[in-house]
Amino acid sequence: MKNKEIYTTITAGIHKGKKIKIPAIGTTRSTKSILKGSFFDSIQFEIRDHIFVEVFGGSGSMGLEALSLGAKKAYFIEKNATAFEILRFNCAQIDKNNTICKRADSFEYFETLLSRIDSKSFFYFDPPFSIRDGMDDVYEKVYQLIGMIPTSKVALITIEHMCTLKIPKNVAPFMLQKSKKFGKSSLSYYR
Repeated sequence: MKNKEIYTTITAGIHKGKKIKIPAIGTTRSTKSILKGSFFDSIQFEIRDHIFVEVFGGSGSMGLEALSLGAKKAYFIEKNATAFEILRFNCAQIDKNNTICKRADSFEYFETLLSRIDSKSFFYFDPPFSIRDGMDDVYEKVYQLIGMIPTSKVALITIEHMCTLKIPKNVAPFMLQKSKKFGKSSLSYYR
């Protein structure tokens, strides 16, 4: 029996209504619509003409939504081969000229990506939740990545995480602005 394809939809902006494929695999987790809506409601007027970096790319739904709302470019890093092929497909369907996709381990490639960014950017971290095998220290590693980002390149840093995680008030020089809970997931914003 063939796997049924799963889709989500871009909800706002110039690509509103376009469908995005979602990987039907256990290694990625799609961002909830209510969480995505809340995130973009809070930054929709800031995102225009900025770069959006989706550090754990998955299907690319966050970065593609950012492009739809006027971001000038979106970068994606995705390690899983199946998810990466879907990510590349989605980027080609929605906005192939303003998307850069890299198949790599986010923890190994992030510093290289940072060297290619020359302006204030929105960084979105949605790592695999620490309840997965081998992911016990995933948030500590994310904090280390955030510590590499020069303040001159940051418009906003957002972490999507389990709501049970005690998130620090400061990560490197960045201060927690707010956290918002959505069921089992939360969003925490740093500037």
